[in-house]
Amino acid sequence: MTRSPRPAWVLAADLGGTKIAVARVSRAGAVRDRRVLPTPREGGEAVVAALAAALRALPQEGAAGVGVGVPGLARRDGTVWAPNLAGWRRQPLAKRLRAALRLPVLVESDRNAFIAGEAWRGAARGCQDAVAVIVGTGIGAGILIGGRLLRGHGELAGAVGWMVVPTAAFADPKLAAAMRARGCLEFLAAGPGIAEAAERRDRRRRDVKALAERARRGDTAARQTLAEAGEALGFALANLVSTLNPRVIVLAGGVTGAGAWILGPARRALRRWAQPLAARQVRLSLSRLGADAGLLGAARLAWLKLANESQQKENS
Repeated sequence: MTRSPRPAWVLAADLGGTKIAVARVSRAGAVRDRRVLPTPREGGEAVVAALAAALRALPQEGAAGVGVGVPGLARRDGTVWAPNLAGWRRQPLAKRLRAALRLPVLVESDRNAFIAGEAWRGAARGCQDAVAVIVGTGIGAGILIGGRLLRGHGELAGAVGWMVVPTAAFADPKLAAAMRARGCLEFLAAGPGIAEAAERRDRRRRDVKALAERARRGDTAARQTLAEAGEALGFALANLVSTLNPRVIVLAGGVTGAGAWILGPARRALRRWAQPLAARQVRLSLSRLGADAGLLGAARLAWLKLANESQQKENS
């Protein structure tokens, strides 16, 4: 009797508002056949179809299951709320992918997948207590405590873009109202908020990349705008350090591309305002996995789910 080969791969996907990345990931974390395609702008079922087609296009031999990171809330029943994808208020993604691929499917929020990937093969490798803060168009955090993902009652843990941080902006009623409407930290330290701050300062709207270039050339206004964003981020990091006492905080996302102009003020604010013992214990690091963190994390969580289900079957 010929035995079927042991499953060797998980089909992984990192779904974003603008692109979809898919790959095969081994038990040891090897990434193969990585492909990237644009996310359909129309949202809805078009995104489900594109994601399923991309996963089906990967070599299927030896596939054990599917792991998908999504840009929003992944509920325990496999449905997804993704505010950047039209029509995704309660998208039954796990059910749709199981039907399309005939494999077990795990769906997870992108921030949780990110910290799972960094803890498996990245800057938080081997850490049981770690936080990944992704600072881009928005701000979110994946949180690992005692080796377990911190999810919260409604799977909303890690929505740190809504964190309130003390800044001079509160003195301006219009700015304070905008902060409440968009999420306070996001208004101050995410990409769109930084661009708006630049526009308020010198009437020119510039993205983080342009501001960093001007800062390198000696532009005082650009340096001040980035420093203020960095300090606001540092206040938030200090709160995370004092509350969670992580071993490492991993920073990722487009805003970190500004380098020392943002990270320097953020680091100083963290050291100044966090609980002193916790501040000395924490290590601040940039992501080592970059675009592969979400893929690896989704795969890692899928592998763990498969192992847990296998163990339960053996024990029953």
